[in-house]
Amino acid sequence: MSAGSSETTVEARERLLEAWRGEIVAGRAYELIAQRVPDREAGILRRMAQAEGGHRARLEARMAELGIQVPPAESVHLSWWLRLQARIAPVDRLLAAREAAEDEEVGDLYKRPTGDPTTDGLLRDIRKEERAHSHAVSELRAGSADGAGTSAPVHPAQARLDMILAREKWHRTGGGWISGAIYGANDGLAAVFGIVAGVSGATGGSSFVLTAGAAAAVASALSMATGAFLAERSEAEVAAANVERERREIAEHPEEEREELSLFYQLKGIDEATADSMATQLAKQPDAMLRALSVEEFGVAGDRGDPAQAALAAGVSTGLGAIVPVIPFIFTTGTVAIIIAAVTSLVAHFLVGAAKSLVTLRSWWSAGLEMTLAGVIVGGATYLVGLALPK
Repeated sequence: MSAGSSETTVEARERLLEAWRGEIVAGRAYELIAQRVPDREAGILRRMAQAEGGHRARLEARMAELGIQVPPAESVHLSWWLRLQARIAPVDRLLAAREAAEDEEVGDLYKRPTGDPTTDGLLRDIRKEERAHSHAVSELRAGSADGAGTSAPVHPAQARLDMILAREKWHRTGGGWISGAIYGANDGLAAVFGIVAGVSGATGGSSFVLTAGAAAAVASALSMATGAFLAERSEAEVAAANVERERREIAEHPEEEREELSLFYQLKGIDEATADSMATQLAKQPDAMLRALSVEEFGVAGDRGDPAQAALAAGVSTGLGAIVPVIPFIFTTGTVAIIIAAVTSLVAHFLVGAAKSLVTLRSWWSAGLEMTLAGVIVGGATYLVGLALPK
């Protein structure tokens, strides 16, 4: 074998292994996201995960032909951070990240030639399918096809269903309390750190800092708790109102609602005759039909967020974040307390910023550094304001 052939084999080997690892990661990511979306979207994502498995099998076959040892699939891990993001981050952001990853693979990993014609052909075929995956994820994010020539055709049932749902503009969706807790800690820490820094500048770190900081921490925690409670209760009220509107729709437009339910079932892969039959049977029991349509249209399955739980999460997280700058002044005062409060608060800023990346999907270190910089600016500015105030 010539030197050039050896180099080509190395390039092909590295590219095949990289693509193989990427297919495993993509398949697992789709499976995790599928656990958090309605049945129809989950079915699409799981089929995409299966397609990634098919790509992996083809890559493994080519690797075997070249005598490349295929590593165990268990050797490819999703980090605990990525798994946590998949369970916490907004689904739309997760889909956006997957769309970007598919685009990156299409534009780089599968497009550059390896020098091995057979491997290049395989990667070219997979690239076409990855491009289709990117379009599919984009449509999942948009909720419908955009009408462009490269978009997948709309299922007739989907087109008819979109026409029906266009009339019903009152559907709403909500978020989870975990992201609220992260942002609560962020708000409490940032606000009270600014107060502590300002009062420290004005009083030289006297005992007044403890009074002001503790009062601000309690006020922030109670404010966030009551706000979260009211927001969660309002969301539950909106969901209840949606169900009542759906109940009226069933009473006022029974045939259209029956057709709507049938179309939902058709989109799950059930043939039209069976879907019509199922919808007709449910239509004989208005309460059962209401439950089915509520789940299909806006995800109401009976369980709603707990306002008390949301209030507790927001209040406790805000209080914990807010109390950090105050703690040093419990034990000491003066310059020592100011320095300790600044250091601990900036470390806490970094940790809270890193935690926010669970929701924003940014890298944890850049989110942490950004939050730390914000803390430096807020703390520095308020400390200077405190110094400038007349004593």
